[in-house]
Amino acid sequence: MTKISNESIWLSGNEAIALGAFEAGVKVASGYPGTPSTEILENLSRYDGVYTEWAPNEKVGLEVAIGASFAGVRALATMKHVGLNVAADPLFTASYTGVRGGLVVVTADDPEMHSSQNEQDNRNYAFAAKVPMLEPSDPAEAKEFLKLAFALSEQLDTPVLFRITTRIAHVKGVVRKGERETSAVTAGIEKVPGKFVMLPAMARKRRVAVEARMLECRKMAETMDCNRIEKGNTKRGFITSGVSYLYVKEAFPDAAVLKLGMCWPLPEEMIRTFAASVEELFIVEELDPFLELHIKAMGIACHGKDLIPNQGELNTTIVRSAIDPSTSAKLFPAVDLPPRPPNMCPGCPHRGIFYNLSKMKVFVSGDIGCYTLGFLPPLSAMDTTVCMGASVPIAHGMAKALGEGAHDKIVAVIGDSTFIHSGITGLINTVYNDSASTLIILDNSITAMTGQQQNPASGGNIKGEAASAIDLETLCRAIGVKNVFTVNPHDIPGTKKVMKEAVALTEPSVIISRAPCVLLPEMKGKKTVAYFTNQDNCTGCMACIRLGCPAISWTAFAEGEAEIRGYKKSQKGISKIDEILCNACGQCASLCKFKAITRGEEK
Repeated sequence: MTKISNESIWLSGNEAIALGAFEAGVKVASGYPGTPSTEILENLSRYDGVYTEWAPNEKVGLEVAIGASFAGVRALATMKHVGLNVAADPLFTASYTGVRGGLVVVTADDPEMHSSQNEQDNRNYAFAAKVPMLEPSDPAEAKEFLKLAFALSEQLDTPVLFRITTRIAHVKGVVRKGERETSAVTAGIEKVPGKFVMLPAMARKRRVAVEARMLECRKMAETMDCNRIEKGNTKRGFITSGVSYLYVKEAFPDAAVLKLGMCWPLPEEMIRTFAASVEELFIVEELDPFLELHIKAMGIACHGKDLIPNQGELNTTIVRSAIDPSTSAKLFPAVDLPPRPPNMCPGCPHRGIFYNLSKMKVFVSGDIGCYTLGFLPPLSAMDTTVCMGASVPIAHGMAKALGEGAHDKIVAVIGDSTFIHSGITGLINTVYNDSASTLIILDNSITAMTGQQQNPASGGNIKGEAASAIDLETLCRAIGVKNVFTVNPHDIPGTKKVMKEAVALTEPSVIISRAPCVLLPEMKGKKTVAYFTNQDNCTGCMACIRLGCPAISWTAFAEGEAEIRGYKKSQKGISKIDEILCNACGQCASLCKFKAITRGEEK
């Protein structure tokens, strides 16, 4: 956080949303970490007077926020776009119940799938759930729009969706600080079962209220400051929202633009007035033709996805080239950066598990986390990844499909945080329906993929304070798993022995692979002595290379070089360990049969 002046600071979009939540008077905020939304709650947790938490999953996070809203305080739920799938059940019903204190749900979409398994456009949720949605274009708007979202929520008695994208979440901008607001709603318990108990009879009445609310919101959209017409050259006119607005302004700075800060419901009269004022109308948006479809449904002719891509992030060059190819050569194209393939960190405890799996000739049902990188060569030891928690029921389904004798052919893997998020019910189903499959829980003591967030099994809360930690072994046995094993994944041979024993069983089994993430502060601060390669003993067997550890490199011999250097004529090369990168996990040493990898002397 950089201070620009007494009133302005330099913030990312996520930091600005956190500030906006504080200034809006939010009292309770809950969510699940997921890029690009993670930093919102991390930053909000630093403000006094706001209760923040990491929930086990997005559904729970939203339900916590709904409960806080029912108690009359302003509440925030944060998640990435796929997290809203998990939270969709309470969202759709909260649209019917309405709110007491303001309730805002941040959905952080990920065009280009920088860190996601799909590229869904969550504006469609606003349409389907019948709730308003705001979409800022920069950090300053993100802060102000969030405050507006809470005001709308209380005024219209509705949850409000707040859509950002990866670009908005992480871009930096100047944001003006404001004062913390106080909600007009009085906190406290208020029993309103006719509004909050969604039995069919009450839900039918609330359904009518939802339509009345959206009609009122549509009228308000016509005069809201967040929707504005910017006058300009009327040869081409643009309707746009979010970060796409910035691309349009850079590509066509003199054009007339209708900027929609509220992307649902749409200000139909404003759109008709603007469309009539320009010769040719273009809709620029990421990702789906959401605005385009609704505008065309109004009978307005326009260009949209016939020119603008419906996949990946847009940028100024893409927008300019799509609409005016003759002038695109004047723009600076994006610079091609050297590729940086993802890889597990040196010393990652997951590497040993996937090395063993790659040797066991089993089908590996994978999940969402750092360990998804086990799919990549040289390990190449993951065969499916669908969504969080899916690894366990997918393995069960495959086992049932293949029938007798499939138990030693299918293994599911899942991280500790993901297991808590949505893997427990899958394991219950596996046991209840008598599936002889093996689940490996990769317990690295943290939610690592999104940046080291705490979870219910890690022993800490969002503020780093001590918290109750789930005992995974006891939990699995309580579910009904009789065969629960705990291994140290850095001991590759010992772990392989347990893995073979578990998959041979004809009843459910769980292996808990327990070793902390090497990026944890306590691990980075721990004094370690790196391993090194005694090249006199190296036979070039490449066992250590097959681990795929970034700290281990391979030097190939030129023809005749092996003999010159004193090795066998047939030796193809030697391995070397970068002692700066090495985190002293010892996995490579456990594989080396020739004692070529040993630990250095204590310095």
